[in-house]
This record gives sequence, structure tokens and C-alpha cells, in this order.
Amino acid sequence: MHSVDQGLGAEEGRASGARGGGRRVGVPSTALFTDQYELTMLQAALKSGTAHRRSVFEAFTRRLPEGRRYGVLAGTGRVLDAVENFRFDEDQLAFLREKKIVDGATLDWLAAYRFDGDIWGYPEGEVYFPGSPVLRVEGSFAECVVLETVILSILNHDSAIAAAASRMSSAAGSRPLIEMGARRTHELAAVAASRAAYIGGFTSTSDLAAGFRYDIPTVGTSAHAFTLLHDTERDAFRAQVDSLGQGTTLLVDTYDVAEAVRAAVEIAGPELGAVRIDSGDLLLVAHRVRQQLDELGARNTRIVVTSDLDEYAIASLAAAPVDAYGVGTQLVTGSGHPTCSMVYKLVARAESADPAAPLVPVAKRSTGGKTSIGGRKWAARRLDAQGVAEAEVIGTGSLPTELAGRELLVELVKGGEVLARETLDTVRERHAAARASLPLSATQLSRGEPVLPTEYL
Repeated sequence: MHSVDQGLGAEEGRASGARGGGRRVGVPSTALFTDQYELTMLQAALKSGTAHRRSVFEAFTRRLPEGRRYGVLAGTGRVLDAVENFRFDEDQLAFLREKKIVDGATLDWLAAYRFDGDIWGYPEGEVYFPGSPVLRVEGSFAECVVLETVILSILNHDSAIAAAASRMSSAAGSRPLIEMGARRTHELAAVAASRAAYIGGFTSTSDLAAGFRYDIPTVGTSAHAFTLLHDTERDAFRAQVDSLGQGTTLLVDTYDVAEAVRAAVEIAGPELGAVRIDSGDLLLVAHRVRQQLDELGARNTRIVVTSDLDEYAIASLAAAPVDAYGVGTQLVTGSGHPTCSMVYKLVARAESADPAAPLVPVAKRSTGGKTSIGGRKWAARRLDAQGVAEAEVIGTGSLPTELAGRELLVELVKGGEVLARETLDTVRERHAAARASLPLSATQLSRGEPVLPTEYL
């Protein structure tokens, strides 16, 4: 793994700048991020005359992953980009034609596709619970149904990472967290994971693509290979300090930790920014390294620990003299839960293609826990007298007056036009506030039920 500078010294200036809206990197068409049945349903609906019925789809999860107390919505900003870039180009249409996936009339419809409907959803970074309608997509059946896969692939991945990041952030307290998982997942998923981790409370990433695209602060110095390249560990430390300055982070567990710490302080001086420990009994080694650094006069040198950390390992180090954590594999795999199991279901549709036709609630009825509740829903969060959240309330009728001002869904897209994009810092701050509004038991790592009950009206 990388050696890191967690903004711990002189290299802080190497991190990328403020997190604005990020760079609008060109995104290729997302139109074929689609399961085939969406297009075959479209073809049949066009032929039957039902494709243009006004429809309402909702994304939600029926349950949280086992033991999780809350979910974290992440990926909304990427969903908006994906919807804007859902365009079928000539090569894609030729592929569909050559493979005989859909007929000519459907190809003509797809060639002109532009989402022209409305999207409402929970603000990105907000917490959610079973049944929460985190995204509501409204338009014709045809224009909404083809978005199912791309919406779910983004929300399921990003929300899983953000939920793991939130738990790790809670366990870390005020200590910063570095996302270091790029080598443990698909190269494009790694960029999305960095974004989601930042929302969930991480402070930086080792992934330069994420730094470039989203302006997340980037960090990194050296790995064990750099030490092994040199004839001695001292030679490696001297080369790194000469190049990166005394504020760098030196990796001290390639050979003997105590010898490495001694050499690191002798070469960099007491102004050494940090040392990183990537193996062994981290609790024990961190205490020994802290004592040694203090004895050598490097009292301000910080300690960064890595090595397959998850939220439980981070919590176990709460009493250790650790200043920052680097997390890779467990973060980008959702700490055992790589998906949120969100679904995208039709909950209401018009009786005809007449724009004035009323909406009719529809719902799947089946056994095995896969039922859904029909109707276009609102959601609100009820607070107790102390301002702490006590229930997620979901309904299809009128909003009760006592919940006025507590509505959760906001308008994201109107008539096909994205209304606003938020900075990652805004989303990150929203998540911190949302988590802080939950009962204290939300941050417990022990297994338990969702911290808020879901009530249906």
C-alpha cells in the first residue's frame, strides 16, 4: 500500500485544492448500462400503446444489510450525470440492430431518447431506512424504465461504500481517514468509491483519478518497494527526505520497526512529519513507536496505521496513540456489504396515455419478502422533543401538518433539466449533520435493528 501524508506536515500543500463541483470530465454515453429486458419491455410497450402512460418509479431498499443501523445515500450526483448522458449513439444503435435486440420502431425511438421527466430524491448524503423512497423518477413509462439499471448500479455501489465509510468515520472520531482502495477494485469503481468515502467522512484519497475528477485531497509518498530498491533502509529514508522534505511520512515496518524509527528521526530530524505502520500488532506497535518517538524528541511526529483495517479494527485502536488511518479493501467492498440491495419499482401509472389521466397505485404482490407498496410517496422524519430523529414516516396521501417542514424529498430534475449540482463538501457536511441527528445508538458497531422505525401512513 502507499505510504501517506495525511496533511501531517510540510507535504500538506501537495493535496489538491478545495472541493468544489469537481471537474466536468467528459462522460461517455451511459445508454448501454442497461439490462436487455428494459429495451424489450420498451419495444412491447411501444407496440401495445402503453409506453407513453405517465408513470412513477421509486428506488428503495426493503431492508438494511444485517447489523446496520442506518443507510447513507450516495451517488445522486453521479446519477444526474448518467441521466444527462443517457444517449444512444450510432455505434450503440448499430449494435442493437445487428444483434436484433429490438425492432426498427424501437431503434428510432431510442435514437431520439432524451429524459424529459422529473426526478425527486433524498438529498445526497442523507441517511435512509427500509422503505425510504430515496429516488423518485416520473415521466412516461418508456423514458423511465430504461434508466433502471444505471440508476441502481450507481446507488447500490456508492451507498454501500458511503455506509461503510460513515461507520469507519464514526469509529475514528476526530482522527482523519485516508481512502486507499484503488488497487482492490475495478479502476472506475475506485474513483466512485473515493467520492462515496469522502461523503461518508474520509478526508483524502490515494487515487489521483478521484482527485482530478472530484477535487478530493490526494496523498501518498512511498511503499515498501521504495525501501527495498535501496541498499539500506537509511538510504531509502535519506532519498525520500531529500526529495519530499522533513514533513514526509516514512514507512517503518519493512525490516525492524525500532531501528527504522531511530533512523527516520536521525535522518529527518524531530520535524519528521509522520511514520506509517503497515503490519504487526498495531495496538502494541503504535504504543512502542509513540514512546520511542517521544524519547527521540520527535513529539510532533504523527503515527499513521494501515493494514486491512475496518470499522472494528479502527474502534479497537481508539485508545492507541494513532493519528490517522489508511483503509483500502474493507472500504471499497462495503466492509462485507458491497451492495445496498436497492430496487427500482413502478409504484403508480396512468390509466391511459392521456396526460390528464389519473395515476393508479400499483404494487408487486409475492411471497418471500419481495412485496412493495404502491402509490407516489412522500417521506418525512419525525423528531422528538429534543430534536432527535425518532421515526421515518412514509405516506401516499396528504402530509400530516405536524410533519410540515420535515419532508425529505427534494426536486432534482424538472422537465429533463438538472436543477442544481452540489459540491462534495456540501454533501459531506449534510451527512455529518444527518448522522448527528440520529439517536446515539446509531453509531454502535454491535449488531442491531435500524435505529429508526419506518412508519407507513
